[in-house]
Amino acid sequence: MLLLPHFSTKPHLLFSSLSSSSSSLRPRLPKFPFYPAYFTKSPSCPSIACHVSTTGGGGAAQMESSASVDSVTHDLKNQRLDTETETDGGDESKMTKKLKALEDLNWDHSFVRELPGDPRTDSIPREVLHACYTKVSPSAEVENPQLVAWSESVADSLELDPKEFERPDFPLFFSGATPLAGAVPYAQCYGGHQFGMWAGQLGDGRAITLGEILNLKSERWELQLKGAGKTPYSRFADGLAVLRSSIREFLCSEAMHFLGIPTTRALCLVTTGKFVTRDMFYDGNPKEEPGAIVCRVAQSFLRFGSYQIHASRGQEDLDIVRTLADYAIRHHFRHIENMNKSESLSFSTGDEDHSVVDLTSNKYAAWAVEVAERTASLVAQWQGVGFTHGVLNTDNMSILGLTIDYGPFGFLDAFDPSFTPNTTDLPGRRYCFANQPDIGLWNIAQFSTTLAAAKLIDDKEANYVMERYGTKFMDEYQAIMTKKLGLPKYNKQIISKLLNNMAVDKVDYTNFFRALSNVKADPSIPEDELLVPLKAVLLDIGKERKEAWISWVLSYIQELLSSGISDEERKALMNSVNPKYVLRNYLCQSAIDAAELGDFGEVRRLLKLMERPYDEQPGMEKYARLPPAWAYRPVNFQLVWRGPYAPRAEHPSILNMYTCIASTEHIIKRNVITCGSLRLSEMFPSLKFLRIVNGTAAEVVKVHGKILDNIIQHRIEEEDGKGRSC
Repeated sequence: MLLLPHFSTKPHLLFSSLSSSSSSLRPRLPKFPFYPAYFTKSPSCPSIACHVSTTGGGGAAQMESSASVDSVTHDLKNQRLDTETETDGGDESKMTKKLKALEDLNWDHSFVRELPGDPRTDSIPREVLHACYTKVSPSAEVENPQLVAWSESVADSLELDPKEFERPDFPLFFSGATPLAGAVPYAQCYGGHQFGMWAGQLGDGRAITLGEILNLKSERWELQLKGAGKTPYSRFADGLAVLRSSIREFLCSEAMHFLGIPTTRALCLVTTGKFVTRDMFYDGNPKEEPGAIVCRVAQSFLRFGSYQIHASRGQEDLDIVRTLADYAIRHHFRHIENMNKSESLSFSTGDEDHSVVDLTSNKYAAWAVEVAERTASLVAQWQGVGFTHGVLNTDNMSILGLTIDYGPFGFLDAFDPSFTPNTTDLPGRRYCFANQPDIGLWNIAQFSTTLAAAKLIDDKEANYVMERYGTKFMDEYQAIMTKKLGLPKYNKQIISKLLNNMAVDKVDYTNFFRALSNVKADPSIPEDELLVPLKAVLLDIGKERKEAWISWVLSYIQELLSSGISDEERKALMNSVNPKYVLRNYLCQSAIDAAELGDFGEVRRLLKLMERPYDEQPGMEKYARLPPAWAYRPVNFQLVWRGPYAPRAEHPSILNMYTCIASTEHIIKRNVITCGSLRLSEMFPSLKFLRIVNGTAAEVVKVHGKILDNIIQHRIEEEDGKGRSC
């Protein structure tokens, strides 16, 4: 049985072997194939395997008899000491929250106090050995910084008085120009696998943590300034950030939180008043952009790579892996530290010998299992809302199961399992939407290998960690999709057919599920009226596709009839899990364009909108619309010419072409010089084809019908009449 049985059984992601630090760690990999059956292209990625029990044999029965299949995390949390439970539940309601000024924040510095640090405090780029951090102060140049936006929700968690945002010196504190009293700033050391390859030391190259704030509920919140200047981990970069990327991170951090998805948060965003040089398209044409700094907030910024870097440096640094694991468990997984060992939590591994893992006998194994489950749950929630992270390197994976490091992220517009928002990922699409579950497992495998290398878990426990990822992901994903469709129970056939239909017709992911709640569970509805509730989202479908959708809706209605709940009740339940508003890229870009001209109003409006993504919010409907024509901006690519008619150096005009955008009043001229393949249906959904004659866009023909799904072939017609295709 496949872990996602309603998708194609054709493997789409092949992984390489695990690192040799643990030679017997060779589990079998469960597949999470998010490509519908007609997708056959296979990106090339490294491969692992994982022991996931997918049959109904004795191993599964043993697991069910010893613990709930739903979540080991739940079982572990129920093992807390009585005193901790009383504190968590009873005292909170009696607490009187006292809002604080910046000077009164309750700082703690456990990370610096309890972990080994770099003896040097300069920011000269270098390899930092035997240390988890380097003390370094913000150094970004600042001139009349301005407060762009702020989150009162995050301020509430910090018990910070919202009136503090009105202080004229507030931007000075959060641009790093004025030190915050009580802060002990540092940059964290970590490594990571980037695009499947070990990259060595990475670290906080432009993020500087100020310290930890403790609130009355004993919650620990780290404050971090991103774009605050150079650190020893900056390598060849300047340690700065621009307003464009900072707005995206600020807004998406908060949008994900209000969608109910675990994430780092953002307290505020300020401009630095200085310009930063950036080559946004990596095409050799850098320009100056406004600088900015976002204050990120999380209970911890520890990543998989925080452990990997020390394990990679040999025997003498393996003790740091243990120290760092102890630190994480002590401060962020206290229920594991306080686990009652008189009550055993034993599980079958699913191996042929039905061996058993006892999590109460090894806190590191219990911790690794919870990290895996949190990661699996996070990825399942991403798939549910159509979120693609874009850069799932191991240094971008939080041990707390948080969405972290918002770079080239994107929410699905038209449903395309191969969608990636990361232009550098276009050739292989390693981090595309469909691959995220597999990549999550691959990253967990690297994390488990690190713990095994440090002798914190054995191979059997490492295999079980990955097994739990697979089981947890399937539990979560199936539950999410069942709720999204308002089904009484999981139905793989209904869901599989739906996703195939959506992919074929490029249906908008967010708007479709929101509209689906309008379908009535009434078998007497005439066939020619079945698609009326979906008319706004099923655009330009022909007769054949219309019949396919009618067939699906008929099956869907039959399934709904067994639910026993009213249409109104089901609609309310579905709308509570299917957002009306997500942070589409074009919404971000509109806010960025205005902010770069000094108008921060749209950033603030978007923040307020995203705080209630499941509500109708009358008057805000325009923010739920499909991307406008201008949003399909051309991306940089290189036409790869093959065959005997490849252009020679004496034809440089081919590299200087005009790219046309339909439905706009102007033509954008671009030099086409970077790498990657071109898929016109993603860039210009209203174009039929683009014919280039002697390097010039000579003809553009619009489609009168559905958006093309195939990759368009370009022809260069020369004076001799011989064509060149790419």
